[in-house]
Formats: sequence, structure tokens, C-alpha cells
Amino acid sequence: MAKKIKIATIQQQNVPDINFNITQLESNIRSCAAKGAALIVLQELHNTLYFCQTESTGNFDLAETIPGPSTDRFGLLAKELGVVIVLSLFEKRAAGLYHNTAVVLDIDGSIAGKYRKMHIPDDPAYYEKFYFTPGDLGFVPIDTSVGRLGVLICWDQWYPEAARLMAMRGAELLIYPTAIGWAGSDTDAERQRQLDAWRTIQRSNAIANGIPVVTVNRTGHEPDTSGLTGGISFWGNSFVAGPQGELLYESPHDKEDTCVVEVDMARSEEVRRWWPFLRDRRIDAYEGITQRYLLE
Repeated sequence: MAKKIKIATIQQQNVPDINFNITQLESNIRSCAAKGAALIVLQELHNTLYFCQTESTGNFDLAETIPGPSTDRFGLLAKELGVVIVLSLFEKRAAGLYHNTAVVLDIDGSIAGKYRKMHIPDDPAYYEKFYFTPGDLGFVPIDTSVGRLGVLICWDQWYPEAARLMAMRGAELLIYPTAIGWAGSDTDAERQRQLDAWRTIQRSNAIANGIPVVTVNRTGHEPDTSGLTGGISFWGNSFVAGPQGELLYESPHDKEDTCVVEVDMARSEEVRRWWPFLRDRRIDAYEGITQRYLLE
């Protein structure tokens, strides 16, 4: 990876019109590339509304193959602009077999690699287990022209094991396309606690592994079409953090935003020399980590 790289995040408010969402993304990608971005990261399931608020078999029609329409369309854009783009797609692998999949497009427009979301939530308004089969590609970084990217997705953020395994396989950067927000019933205090926890866990992943983190969330309110809840207010706050968890940029919570931030990748080596967490891991004493629970 180059010593310094310009990384772009695109935080967007989606609407029911898929073509509008994609056209807006393309415009924002061009704008970020014009500002020198070499790596551009999009939010989770960026083409559509967050359809997992309800369980409906009709929503499976939103899925697409990989390669497919989105990788073709954004691949041409990546090649034209000479940038690496991280997509987040609803993948149709086979009839009845679907994944939440991140795809990395390299500067020649080719698919450098993909990651299938491993941790699948199932909470009110986040009924992802209905739609997504857990990933089966493991925690393996993707090599690109700008470096080795540890791409994970949303709920994976809360699992330090995932970040650690990516780092242990040489990831130089952790990337989290995300779709997370508040319920209408959440109090202001609860909203702040959730946001602080979300920000803290990802910054801790940067600190524990000595590498930067990029997380891109959506923003705006999306209604629950079933009418059972008040919908989700996505809290935005996309951010880029350095290898000590320091915030290099953070988006507002309540509006669309793009940023291009320069990240000094050479700092990871310095930080790991100061804080040699990988050196001091007690790999001889961690056998219990693969168990569900130990007090039983």
C-alpha cells in the first residue's frame, strides 16, 4: 500500500427509486475521484432501501448475481476513473440462496474479490436472517492495487475476532459498509449510548490491530412498509479512524455527506512498534475462544 492514500466515503439517503440511488452514487463517485480519491467506499446495500425491516418473499427480487448488473456498471466507472470501489450488494447465488455481499472492484474494473457477511442479525426491523445465508468465504483480505483490504459488513463490526483475523492475514485497512439506525421509540439518551458504543467498538478494532478503519453508514429516515414500527432513522456518522483510533473525519448524522480524507498508512508500522499487541498475544492460552460459552 502507498504510504499515503486518499479514501472517500459516500453517506447517502436512499429512496424507493433504485435508478435514482445508483445515479446519485455515480455522481458522488465522480466527485470523489476528481478530488483525488483512490479508494471509494459505499454504504451497505446501497442500491435500495433497507428492505430487511420486513419479511417479504417479494424482496428477493431485489437480489442480483455477481458478476451482474451492478458489478458491470460500477466496474466500468472504476476503470474510467482509475479508482478502487467497495460495493455492497444483495447477492443471488442460486435459487433460494442469497447473501449480503461486499464486492471490491479494482482500477481496471475487474472484481478483485468479495466478502459475504458472516454475522447475520435478527432483531426487530433488522430481519436479515430471513434474507441472508451466513457467509462462507471466511475472514480473508482482498488484494487490490491500493493495498490489502479487510472488508467486513455492519454487524461484523461488533465482533473483534473478525477484525483480528483480517489483521492476522495481513489486512492493511478495515472497511465496514453499514446500515444502522435508531428506532422511533429510542430516547435521546439511548440513541447517544448506541452511537457511542458503535463508534467505540470500531475505533477499538483499529487500536487493537494497529490499522485504520473506514465505516460508511446510510442516513435519513426509512419507513417500515408493514406499519408495525415507526421505521428506522439511520444515524449516519460515517467515519475514518487511524491506527490509534483517532478520528480523521466524521460525517454528520442527519444529512448526506461525502468526504475525501488522506490517510498515512505508514503510521501503522510505527504504532505497531509502540504498541506490539500482535507480538504479545498469548496464542498458547486462547483455546477457549472457539467455544460458545465456557461456564457450563
